[in-house]
Amino acid sequence: MVNFELTREYVENLQELIEAKNETAISELMEELHPADIAEIYEELSIDEAKFIYFLMDDDTAADVLTELEEDDRKKFLDSLPSDVIAKRFIDNMDSDDAADILGELDDERQQEVLSHIEDVSTAGDIADLLAYDEDTAGGLMAKELIKVKENWGVPTCLRSMRRQAEEIDEVYYVYVVDSDGILKGTLSLKRMLLSATDVLVKEIYNSDIISVKVDVPAEDVSNIMDKYDLVALPVVDSVGRLVGRITIDDVVDVIREEAEKDYQLASGITEDVEASDSVWQHTRARIPWLLIGMVGGILASWVAFGHLDLIDKFPMVSFFMPLIAAMGGNVGMQSSAIVVQSLASGSVDLETNWLKLLKELGLAMLNASILSVLIFAYSYIFVGELALTITLGISMFSVVFFASLFGTFVPLLLNKIKIDPAVATGPFITTMNDIIGMFLYLSIGNVVFAMLA
Repeated sequence: MVNFELTREYVENLQELIEAKNETAISELMEELHPADIAEIYEELSIDEAKFIYFLMDDDTAADVLTELEEDDRKKFLDSLPSDVIAKRFIDNMDSDDAADILGELDDERQQEVLSHIEDVSTAGDIADLLAYDEDTAGGLMAKELIKVKENWGVPTCLRSMRRQAEEIDEVYYVYVVDSDGILKGTLSLKRMLLSATDVLVKEIYNSDIISVKVDVPAEDVSNIMDKYDLVALPVVDSVGRLVGRITIDDVVDVIREEAEKDYQLASGITEDVEASDSVWQHTRARIPWLLIGMVGGILASWVAFGHLDLIDKFPMVSFFMPLIAAMGGNVGMQSSAIVVQSLASGSVDLETNWLKLLKELGLAMLNASILSVLIFAYSYIFVGELALTITLGISMFSVVFFASLFGTFVPLLLNKIKIDPAVATGPFITTMNDIIGMFLYLSIGNVVFAMLA
């Protein structure tokens, strides 16, 4: 990644060269940079400056830079270009999945205009097919470019076909084997094919042990499968098993990053996917729901305290530890829910299975509650000296920590069970609920203990 000083230096040099119309020097300057670095520099340029340097790049570099741009910047840039330029300058030089992603950001009318300017009808058809899939499914992630051979072909026929197909593909990860109906049968090892006699058929040497996904499988499940089996590419089939595309690891990395960003925003109490460049209203709309819930939670917690006003009036020292109890409940709940949400995201735990893992969480809750209650008991006994308050704190700390651990463990599991993103269980939701319940437990226990001992 280009650091800020380097970016500023390049921007200043570029702007001077653009003003001087020095195309040769600009081309030489661009050759030193990776497309991702050029995309960072683009953010500092005006539309006219960006268009000037774009048309000095070779076609492949220009296409790569376009895919690296932030979505908002890319849309502004594409809106400034005619449809035929987008088609011939960029789309024709991209893999079908990247082309579909970029066209998917345009309105329907503009999509059709760009597709109409693509000379290769087969390529245009592939992109149109991909646009029909939901972007959050395997069909929306896949690319049409791949190498496939038929099971009844001989080795020489395979080699000739593979040479022709490889011209359209940047990276060859697997050679897929299909039958006469296009149904995926397995993969073909290049080494085994090269070592085989020329009269051997593909069906005699291919590997039938293959993992594939259907076009409607959610993108998050695709990323989990590729992570679990350490795959660099994953074939995609239709409802009857015909090979229709492949998903490569770079597409899955994007999915993982987007899911992580979404879960982080949910855990932070942001209900919509927002970017730094979005408007103040968009940011407010994304943040205000959980802020309102937090405010309501605070009001409910104050009602809990008001309901135990007699205890607080008689023994004001009880109020000194109310923030501590509330904070410990929130912190413990956050820890437990974060671990469970992470496990759910990786598919390693659910409500019905892996009871040993859940029992382990319960045992951990018991241990943490015991340690913290002993420590607060000792502190109060030594520094406060009030027996009723000391016992109240010890019992309350154990109860609040244990309950918060249970709440933080099982709420995400239940949300996941009813098909709600468990990431919403972390952050403000867990903290607010544990504040209220922690306050109720503390003051209720205090009422009982002080009535008995004070």
